[in-house]
Amino acid sequence: MRTLIVFAHPSAESYGAALLETARRTLDAQGHDLRVIDLYRQGFDPVLSEEDWNRYATQPEQLVAQLQDHVDAMLWAESLLLIYPTWMYGPPAMLKGWLERVWLPGVAFGIPSGKGKRATGNLRNIRQFTVVTTSGSPWWWLRLIRDPNRSLMMRGFRVLFHRNCRTSWLQLHSMNHRTETDRQKFLGRVERKLARI
Repeated sequence: MRTLIVFAHPSAESYGAALLETARRTLDAQGHDLRVIDLYRQGFDPVLSEEDWNRYATQPEQLVAQLQDHVDAMLWAESLLLIYPTWMYGPPAMLKGWLERVWLPGVAFGIPSGKGKRATGNLRNIRQFTVVTTSGSPWWWLRLIRDPNRSLMMRGFRVLFHRNCRTSWLQLHSMNHRTETDRQKFLGRVERKLARI
Protein backbone atom coordinates (compact mmCIF):
# COMPACT_ATOMS: atom_id res chain seq x y z
CA MET A 1 0.00 0.00 0.00
CA ARG A 2 1.24 3.50 -0.82
CA THR A 3 1.37 5.27 2.54
CA LEU A 4 2.07 8.92 3.23
CA ILE A 5 3.11 9.83 6.78
CA VAL A 6 2.89 13.48 7.76
CA PHE A 7 4.70 14.26 11.01
CA ALA A 8 4.47 17.51 12.97
CA HIS A 9 6.55 18.02 16.10
CA PRO A 10 9.29 20.63 16.66
CA SER A 11 11.58 18.26 18.60
CA ALA A 12 13.40 15.42 16.89
CA GLU A 13 13.94 13.94 20.38
CA SER A 14 10.26 13.95 21.37
CA TYR A 15 7.92 11.09 22.13
CA GLY A 16 6.24 12.07 18.87
CA ALA A 17 9.51 11.24 17.09
CA ALA A 18 9.43 7.80 18.74
CA LEU A 19 5.88 7.36 17.41
CA LEU A 20 7.10 8.29 13.93
CA GLU A 21 9.94 5.79 14.11
CA THR A 22 7.58 3.04 15.31
CA ALA A 23 5.18 3.81 12.48
CA ARG A 24 7.90 3.91 9.85
CA ARG A 25 9.48 0.63 11.03
CA THR A 26 6.13 -1.18 11.32
CA LEU A 27 4.74 -0.11 7.95
CA ASP A 28 8.04 -0.80 6.21
CA ALA A 29 8.05 -4.32 7.66
CA GLN A 30 4.52 -4.82 6.27
CA GLY A 31 5.72 -3.92 2.78
CA HIS A 32 4.18 -0.46 2.49
CA ASP A 33 5.63 1.93 -0.08
CA LEU A 34 6.37 4.85 2.27
CA ARG A 35 6.80 8.57 1.89
CA VAL A 36 7.39 10.74 4.96
CA ILE A 37 6.86 14.48 5.22
CA ASP A 38 8.48 15.82 8.40
CA LEU A 39 7.10 19.35 8.40
CA TYR A 40 9.46 20.90 10.97
CA ARG A 41 12.62 19.25 9.66
CA GLN A 42 11.71 20.27 6.10
CA GLY A 43 11.10 23.86 7.17
CA PHE A 44 7.58 23.93 5.75
CA ASP A 45 6.04 27.43 5.68
CA PRO A 46 2.51 27.06 7.11
CA VAL A 47 1.45 30.66 6.47
CA LEU A 48 -1.18 31.33 3.84
CA SER A 49 -0.19 34.80 2.64
CA GLU A 50 -2.58 37.52 1.54
CA GLU A 51 -1.39 37.06 -2.04
CA ASP A 52 -2.10 33.33 -1.84
CA TRP A 53 -5.50 33.92 -0.25
CA ASN A 54 -6.47 36.23 -3.12
CA ARG A 55 -5.84 33.33 -5.55
CA TYR A 56 -7.20 30.56 -3.31
CA ALA A 57 -10.67 30.14 -4.83
CA THR A 58 -10.07 31.55 -8.30
CA GLN A 59 -6.56 30.36 -9.24
CA PRO A 60 -5.72 27.41 -6.96
CA GLU A 61 -3.53 25.88 -9.69
CA GLN A 62 -0.99 28.65 -9.03
CA LEU A 63 -0.87 27.63 -5.37
CA VAL A 64 -0.56 23.96 -6.32
CA ALA A 65 2.53 24.81 -8.36
CA GLN A 66 4.21 26.28 -5.24
CA LEU A 67 3.75 23.01 -3.32
CA GLN A 68 3.73 20.46 -6.13
CA ASP A 69 5.74 17.83 -4.20
CA HIS A 70 3.25 17.91 -1.31
CA VAL A 71 0.24 17.81 -3.61
CA ASP A 72 1.76 14.95 -5.60
CA ALA A 73 2.36 13.00 -2.38
CA MET A 74 -1.29 13.45 -1.36
CA LEU A 75 -2.54 12.29 -4.75
CA TRP A 76 -0.10 9.34 -4.77
CA ALA A 77 -1.16 7.98 -1.37
CA GLU A 78 -3.68 5.23 -0.73
CA SER A 79 -3.18 5.53 3.02
CA LEU A 80 -2.62 8.74 5.00
CA LEU A 81 -1.12 8.71 8.51
CA LEU A 82 -0.88 11.90 10.56
CA ILE A 83 1.33 11.90 13.67
CA TYR A 84 1.25 14.98 15.89
CA PRO A 85 0.62 16.25 19.44
CA THR A 86 -2.77 17.74 20.22
CA TRP A 87 -2.27 21.32 21.37
CA MET A 88 -5.10 23.68 22.29
CA TYR A 89 -7.63 21.00 21.26
CA GLY A 90 -6.26 20.63 17.75
CA PRO A 91 -3.23 19.97 15.56
CA PRO A 92 -0.14 22.19 15.86
CA ALA A 93 -0.20 25.36 13.73
CA MET A 94 2.43 23.77 11.48
CA LEU A 95 0.13 20.88 10.54
CA LYS A 96 -2.96 23.11 10.34
CA GLY A 97 -1.04 25.36 7.96
CA TRP A 98 -0.03 22.36 5.85
CA LEU A 99 -3.67 21.35 5.57
CA GLU A 100 -4.69 24.87 4.58
CA ARG A 101 -1.94 25.28 1.99
CA VAL A 102 -1.89 21.77 0.47
CA TRP A 103 -5.51 20.61 0.71
CA LEU A 104 -6.60 23.14 -1.90
CA PRO A 105 -9.75 23.51 -3.97
CA GLY A 106 -9.45 21.10 -6.88
CA VAL A 107 -6.97 18.98 -4.92
CA ALA A 108 -8.67 17.94 -1.68
CA PHE A 109 -12.18 19.21 -2.32
CA GLY A 110 -14.54 20.92 -4.70
CA ILE A 111 -16.01 24.24 -3.63
CA PRO A 112 -19.73 23.87 -2.81
CA SER A 113 -21.99 24.48 -5.79
CA GLY A 114 -24.37 26.72 -3.87
CA LYS A 115 -25.49 28.18 -0.56
CA GLY A 116 -26.19 25.53 2.06
CA LYS A 117 -24.29 22.80 0.22
CA ARG A 118 -21.12 21.16 1.47
CA ALA A 119 -17.81 20.70 -0.29
CA THR A 120 -17.24 17.53 -2.28
CA GLY A 121 -14.27 15.29 -1.58
CA ASN A 122 -11.56 14.85 -4.22
CA LEU A 123 -9.12 12.64 -2.31
CA ARG A 124 -10.84 9.43 -3.33
CA ASN A 125 -7.43 7.77 -3.62
CA ILE A 126 -7.24 7.73 0.23
CA ARG A 127 -8.72 4.43 1.45
CA GLN A 128 -7.14 4.38 4.91
CA PHE A 129 -6.87 7.39 7.22
CA THR A 130 -5.05 7.06 10.54
CA VAL A 131 -4.28 9.62 13.23
CA VAL A 132 -1.76 9.02 16.03
CA THR A 133 -1.72 11.80 18.60
CA THR A 134 -1.02 12.65 22.22
CA SER A 135 -2.70 15.19 24.48
CA GLY A 136 -2.27 16.67 27.92
CA SER A 137 -6.01 16.51 28.56
CA PRO A 138 -7.64 13.45 30.12
CA TRP A 139 -10.07 11.46 27.98
CA TRP A 140 -13.10 12.43 30.05
CA TRP A 141 -12.50 16.15 29.56
CA LEU A 142 -12.20 15.79 25.78
CA ARG A 143 -15.38 13.76 25.73
CA LEU A 144 -17.16 16.44 27.78
CA ILE A 145 -16.21 19.17 25.29
CA ARG A 146 -16.98 16.87 22.33
CA ASP A 147 -13.35 16.32 21.32
CA PRO A 148 -12.89 18.99 18.62
CA ASN A 149 -9.63 17.49 17.31
CA ARG A 150 -11.09 14.03 16.75
CA SER A 151 -14.26 15.50 15.28
CA LEU A 152 -12.26 17.62 12.83
CA MET A 153 -10.17 14.70 11.64
CA MET A 154 -12.60 11.79 11.73
CA ARG A 155 -15.78 13.62 10.69
CA GLY A 156 -14.77 16.81 8.94
CA PHE A 157 -11.93 15.41 6.85
CA ARG A 158 -13.24 11.86 6.44
CA VAL A 159 -15.74 13.06 3.81
CA LEU A 160 -12.88 14.14 1.52
CA PHE A 161 -11.62 10.57 1.09
CA HIS A 162 -12.88 7.44 -0.66
CA ARG A 163 -16.42 6.70 0.46
CA ASN A 164 -15.28 3.32 1.87
CA CYS A 165 -12.22 4.81 3.59
CA ARG A 166 -11.38 3.07 6.86
CA THR A 167 -10.30 5.23 9.78
CA SER A 168 -8.22 4.64 12.89
CA TRP A 169 -7.78 7.00 15.84
CA LEU A 170 -5.01 6.34 18.37
CA GLN A 171 -4.54 8.84 21.20
CA LEU A 172 -2.52 8.84 24.40
CA HIS A 173 -4.34 11.10 26.89
CA SER A 174 -2.93 12.81 29.99
CA MET A 175 0.51 12.85 28.36
CA ASN A 176 2.08 15.11 31.00
CA HIS A 177 1.56 12.47 33.70
CA ARG A 178 2.36 9.28 31.82
CA THR A 179 5.07 6.91 32.99
CA GLU A 180 7.68 5.36 30.74
CA THR A 181 5.70 2.11 30.99
CA ASP A 182 2.56 3.90 29.77
CA ARG A 183 4.44 5.39 26.83
CA GLN A 184 5.94 2.05 25.87
CA LYS A 185 2.51 0.40 26.03
CA PHE A 186 1.11 3.02 23.67
CA LEU A 187 4.00 2.48 21.24
CA GLY A 188 3.07 -1.21 21.29
CA ARG A 189 -0.58 -0.38 20.64
CA VAL A 190 0.39 1.80 17.67
CA GLU A 191 2.64 -0.94 16.31
CA ARG A 192 -0.09 -3.58 16.57
CA LYS A 193 -2.67 -1.37 14.92
CA LEU A 194 -0.43 -0.32 12.03
CA ALA A 195 0.65 -3.92 11.45
CA ARG A 196 -2.97 -4.73 10.60
CA ILE A 197 -3.31 -2.04 7.92
